[in-house]
Amino acid sequence: MTPLITNDAVVLGLLCATLGAVFYTSASRHPFWQRFYSVVPALLLCYFIPAAFNSAGIIDGEHSQLYYVASRYLLPATLILLTLAIDLRAIAGLGPKALILFLTGTLGVVIGGPLAILIWGLLAPDVVAGDVWRGMTAVAGSWIGGGANQAAMKEVFNVGDNLFGTMVAVDVIVANIWMAILLYMAGRADRLDARRGADTSALLELRTKMEHFELEHARPTRLPDLMFLLALAFGFTGLAHALATPLAAFFSAQGTWATRLSLSSSFFWIVVLATTFGLLLSTTRARHLEGAGASKLGSAMLYVLVASIGMHMNLGAVLDNTALFGVGLTWIAIHAGLLLLVARLIKAPVFYLAVGSQANVGGAASAPIVAAAFHPSLAPVGVLLAVLGYALGTYGAWLCGQLMRVAAG
Repeated sequence: MTPLITNDAVVLGLLCATLGAVFYTSASRHPFWQRFYSVVPALLLCYFIPAAFNSAGIIDGEHSQLYYVASRYLLPATLILLTLAIDLRAIAGLGPKALILFLTGTLGVVIGGPLAILIWGLLAPDVVAGDVWRGMTAVAGSWIGGGANQAAMKEVFNVGDNLFGTMVAVDVIVANIWMAILLYMAGRADRLDARRGADTSALLELRTKMEHFELEHARPTRLPDLMFLLALAFGFTGLAHALATPLAAFFSAQGTWATRLSLSSSFFWIVVLATTFGLLLSTTRARHLEGAGASKLGSAMLYVLVASIGMHMNLGAVLDNTALFGVGLTWIAIHAGLLLLVARLIKAPVFYLAVGSQANVGGAASAPIVAAAFHPSLAPVGVLLAVLGYALGTYGAWLCGQLMRVAAG
């Protein structure tokens, strides 16, 4: 079916108008909107309204180039702007809980796949019969690492094109549903942490330091400040792209080991280089540009990325191939359950759970979105963990695939 709007310029206008309406109403003092946003986080609407447009056939996320532009151009620029004022020592002071929950998330994906097959093998054996387990290895590659790891699993386990396409749909829909839940949790983080008695001292200290730094250097934003911020953001984004292509080509020629580590992926290098440039800038006088609104500009770009991700989700697709989506939901539920259990045992804040999970399931494109939902200064934590996920993706997915092969019999 042809969507109502096919022009990407019009689609971009619709998305930006939607974001403007959400932020306008969320800042309103009208009692209705205050009650509404006390229940529904604004960030969730920025994600779900574009998904509703896509589901209703108003726009077509699959054939739009907006997500590609946002992920390749706005995402690295956002990472640079959000890391300008980061305090690396303070991030290190967050302690080992972030890493523990990240690895717990990885383990949840590895064991969740074979357990989902066993569960559905008892409930409805036909659903997971045949080569379904092979297709699920592609989901494992995506949920531990990213697109490059997913493609690697397709080749390693010889996944058929039709099955691969179906599993990509399962991956996207289920991962986006879980991301929506994480964003909802982000809006309730203080309440959830207080209820569980989580130790948020290190996290609050980092947020406080970042807020004090911004207030200390705050000043009216001038046109030269904005132009300098754009120069840094997109100048270094361009440099990241320029270096990423030859780096990916070089490692691609080194053999399968480089592919397994995602070193042959240009997107991997774009994210790594953009984050690195931002961290290097944080050691220079450019750090003081936070006072001119660096993180605010970065956050605005980030919300455009959120909307472009949302427009890829088809809410109606959940009704098609419901059994396989059930398998995917069972899988993500095991991942989530293990994370909740470990977070409760070590009394970790919701932030560690959310970012540890999204660094696995969502990767570098969405982990900083979830992290920034807690505070813009925390976005680099999501990026750093997501990069680690790229390194573990192929190995973890291969192990998951072998376990699923055994579970499928």
